[in-house]
Formats: sequence, C-alpha cells, structure tokens
Amino acid sequence: MRTVGLPSDPVPDILIASDAPRVREEVRSVLDHATTTVREVTRGVHVGPAVRERTPDLVVLDLQIGKMGGMATCQDLRLEAGAGRLPAVRVLMLVDRRADVFLARRSLADGWVVKPLDPVRLGQAVRAILAGGRYEDDAYRPITVPLTLSAR
Repeated sequence: MRTVGLPSDPVPDILIASDAPRVREEVRSVLDHATTTVREVTRGVHVGPAVRERTPDLVVLDLQIGKMGGMATCQDLRLEAGAGRLPAVRVLMLVDRRADVFLARRSLADGWVVKPLDPVRLGQAVRAILAGGRYEDDAYRPITVPLTLSAR
C-alpha cells in the first residue's frame, strides 16, 4: 500500500465497484480528484482482474452490486490474497441496512458505511482506511435511551 502525505507521494488509487451510477457518483463526489485516481467497475467479477491489473489503495464495494455481491467480492479478494494470487487490498463496503453490518464484518471488510451515503461519513471512512485504520459506521446502532427508575 502506498502512503499518502507529502505532495511528492503517489496519489491514492481507488477502485469503485457498483452497478448503480448514482452510488459511483456519490463516492466520486467525496474524493479529491486532484489527489486521487478513481477507477470504476460495474460488476463484482471485474474487481479481481482490476486489482490484478493495478493494485488499488482502496476498493469501495457496493453490497448490492449485481452478478457477484459485495460480500462475495470481498471474500474473494481476501481468499485470493491469502493464496498469493492477488495482492492484499483494503476494502470499504457500502451496506444498505443495519442487518448488513454482519455481512461486512463477516467478509472481513476494513470498514463500512450504511446507506444513504453522506459526504461526511464517506469521507471519514475513506481517509481512515487509506491511513491504515478501520471505519465502522455507527449509524446502524439504535439510539440508547437511559431509563431512570423512580422509587415508589
């Protein structure tokens, strides 16, 4: 993985995988195009070959991508890297609902963002993962309401 920092550093290469043009546009909109290279694929089965062709610093996977979903694609990336057939890559998964967080964790994604996407959370997730960390969107968590017990 390349590091991001000084202007002389290579720019991060981000691969977006979604068959929904709106999702790809939302992800592209939060990236600084002056300091980021963005590639896109529209099918999960195209992610592996794109990674093999040029290793991205981050793969952004839409969970609901057609033909081969985000979970299967992420697991494929992990298995292929473990077998030495692909380089290891960092993965941010875009999930649709709270129940999908289980799938993102299970597929060993480095982070996830719950849809609907917003630029703040998505930008935080990309920056955190590119810096080598994780990002776990807490938008899926129910709000905790403290209960007070009254003495009778």
